[in-house]
Amino acid sequence: MHSFRSFVRRQLPRATRTLAALGAFGVALGLAAAAPAHAEAYPTKPVKLVVPYPPGGPTDIVARVVAQKLSEQTGQQFIVDNRPGAGGNTGAELVARSAPDGYTLLIATTAHAINPSLFKNLGYRLTRDLAPVSLLTSGPLVIVANPALPAKNVAELVALARTRPGQLNFASSGNGQSTHLAAELFASMAGVKMTHIPYKGSAPALTDVMGGQAQLMFDTMLSAMPHVKGGKLKALAVTSAQRSPAAPDVPTVAESGVPGLQGYEAIAWNGLLAPAGTPPEVVARLNAELKKALTLPEVKDKFAAQGFAATWNTPEAFGGFMNTEVEKWAQVVKVSGATVD
Repeated sequence: MHSFRSFVRRQLPRATRTLAALGAFGVALGLAAAAPAHAEAYPTKPVKLVVPYPPGGPTDIVARVVAQKLSEQTGQQFIVDNRPGAGGNTGAELVARSAPDGYTLLIATTAHAINPSLFKNLGYRLTRDLAPVSLLTSGPLVIVANPALPAKNVAELVALARTRPGQLNFASSGNGQSTHLAAELFASMAGVKMTHIPYKGSAPALTDVMGGQAQLMFDTMLSAMPHVKGGKLKALAVTSAQRSPAAPDVPTVAESGVPGLQGYEAIAWNGLLAPAGTPPEVVARLNAELKKALTLPEVKDKFAAQGFAATWNTPEAFGGFMNTEVEKWAQVVKVSGATVD
């Protein structure tokens, strides 16, 4: 009996260690299983897509197409929440301050790469407070004008602006938007003076161009071309280096032959951002679902028909792209002298 008790005492530490090891292994297995399960489980409730502009504009249109496909793919509702104001900064700040859980996301635009150099006191920092998920769309702007404007092309527009310095009004979807800075860059390179009239979104801006309160606008093809096709606006040029497949008869700005405009180019984009600190597995799930949605023929065709290309990339690539955009537009702001006053 004594020898048996000794044997048990000798074996207990070894058994304890074995049980502990088995327990730790079980916990590790559980954690390993839980991580992908968590990623697969997301989303478990409705997701809010914050659009920092009014309904009806190009970003809103893109958001609603994407929201529909993500809802179908995940089985959870992706709800568009329009939060216009401050050139897109109101909605961006709301998302930047939201819980980093993947349930409040931002549909960002070129303006969010412009705003850091245009606004003095932003309530958030783009690259610090928001995490990249993926690009959604990219494409040129189109210069559209009221049919009564006595200019049929860019060369005539520049000539007209030179005879009426400051008298031509151009509308934009808001201070600091690509629709604002693209026009400022154009005016700077062409050596003309035009007056900027900011609106809260493309829809009201286009309405006033059609009504004659403003003479022209640099807008996305997604929202402007339907009015061109309907005869309510005329298209003078696209802002890309090559003509757009969505409007092959519309020349580029560079084709105008106006001295100073040969190298002109301005591209608009939309992308998805999450609050900084959002779990990597949630970002990865969103990115994977976007890849599925943006490669669907019906989505690609819907965007292409209006001049946008459905554009997916990795979070890392999108982050690098945004950094480049911030630097590029900072130079445009500096050279053009654009302000939000």
